[in-house]
Amino acid sequence: MKSAILSASFLAAAVAAGVAAQSADLTSEGKAWWAHIQYLADDKLEGRNVGTPGFDKAVEYVEAQFKAIGLKPMGVNGFRQPVKLDSRTLVREQSSLTLVRDGKEEPLVDGILTARGELDGAMEAPLVFVGYGMSIPEANWDDFKGLDLRGKIAVYVNAFPPVTVSDNVKSHVNTADERWLALKRAGAIGVATIPPAAGGGGQGGGAAGTTGSGAAATTGSGGAAAPAPAPVITLLDRELVDAAGETVAINLGLRSVATLLAGSGHTMSEFVQLIAAGQPLPRFAIAGTLKARAALKRETIESTNVVGMFEGSDPTLKSEYVIMTAHLDHVGIGRAVNGDSLYNGAMDDASGVAAVIETARLLKASGVKTKRSVVFVAVTAEEKGLLGSRYFAGRPTVPFKQIVADINLDMFLPLYALKVIEVQGLAESSLGESVRAAAKTLGVDVQTDREPEQNRFIRSDQYSFIRKGVPALAFKFGYEFGSPEETIRKNWVRDVYHKPNDDLNQPVNLEAAATFNRVIMTLLQRVANDTARPTWSTDSFFKRFANGR
Repeated sequence: MKSAILSASFLAAAVAAGVAAQSADLTSEGKAWWAHIQYLADDKLEGRNVGTPGFDKAVEYVEAQFKAIGLKPMGVNGFRQPVKLDSRTLVREQSSLTLVRDGKEEPLVDGILTARGELDGAMEAPLVFVGYGMSIPEANWDDFKGLDLRGKIAVYVNAFPPVTVSDNVKSHVNTADERWLALKRAGAIGVATIPPAAGGGGQGGGAAGTTGSGAAATTGSGGAAAPAPAPVITLLDRELVDAAGETVAINLGLRSVATLLAGSGHTMSEFVQLIAAGQPLPRFAIAGTLKARAALKRETIESTNVVGMFEGSDPTLKSEYVIMTAHLDHVGIGRAVNGDSLYNGAMDDASGVAAVIETARLLKASGVKTKRSVVFVAVTAEEKGLLGSRYFAGRPTVPFKQIVADINLDMFLPLYALKVIEVQGLAESSLGESVRAAAKTLGVDVQTDREPEQNRFIRSDQYSFIRKGVPALAFKFGYEFGSPEETIRKNWVRDVYHKPNDDLNQPVNLEAAATFNRVIMTLLQRVANDTARPTWSTDSFFKRFANGR
């Protein structure tokens, strides 16, 4: 009996020692992850905005880490893939908007001409009101059917039409890029948008997946003083920007809308009521023409993606590639909040880049082999419209048809213990089963997106690969509805997201972050070793983009 008791005691002690060792390993790995964030989110890097010395320092840091780990350089110049960006700023004093009707010009006093358009000079064109401004074949909805939009400016209310579609369809067609592509195919040369607030609500098109960013600037044609215009950033390589070509892009205020609708028999109040009732909007030609004058100040910004590879071991499969991405940039210096104007971007997305570095280090240090190669990419200009990932997906440094998957990390928020991982895109491809199996080995559950209405599956760098037909996943720390974890995450989004206090002073769970990194590493290994490539689910909306791959 005494011997049995001693044996049980030794077993319990051994288990306890094993648990303690594992906990110590997680703590060590969590501290290593946090150390990268301490550098990347330090005040000295000034928020890592593209085109700044702070971003360049971040590039140097990631490059040095990839080199120290022993990854193979897979950029164009060593680990670096240069990305040229086009910055354009509207010169407000030299810009104007007027409506020409019956030989008279009337200023659009609260019309906002934006640098998203390509206009640099003067133009005049007729206008057509196109309702919600959307074409959704899945719902048999087409606001452009029967209209002649060739050479005209399309005016629409930026609300979603009264149709029922899946969240993924809604997310995709509701982006600024997809709206403009549909209008461009119909012949339009520009857009004038009535925002949801003016149009009585509804979820309008978002900035997700757009080709540019930055605040719009008023034209100076009258009305209240406007803030200084901010630059819009796009890729200089215009072949990679599907939505390029808007001659003019305008946001309309209520007074401008009233001017355009005068004498048409339609009013803004009518539109508000129709939207609230879930009804179609009328479509009609607007009397007169819009005369616009714009002056753009242009600047080329040199930026960089950082690319390193863990080379596969299989003679054949090593020429296939699993991509892991996270964005290196943040928004830099901006409006002061509580006296702080430096937007450090610790969780968004130094956390993701740190996880890329640590996953690569752990994979290399483990001594394991993978059949396929794993390519780690820290991309630029996500905050400007997914531009760095769009560039890499369009000009990859490995053969595009050999890319089998993208695993993207963006602001995964290790704010509490990791019990469940939220996976965006879980049901869209066979990668969903791979991540379930990977998480299970570490005792972590998997759940679908808790807030699909936020359109997150198309709002980060995985979308650049999805639009090219590559299966992809993105991740957040999960939670159960009504739980303390839900409150923690939603409070963070409300109080910290894109604010200066996303810095090194916020509490994070280091062991949970380390566990998350282990799940991602296990997932990468599974995908890299699977005999079959990941495939889109037969009912996935995004499967259509894989045609021709």
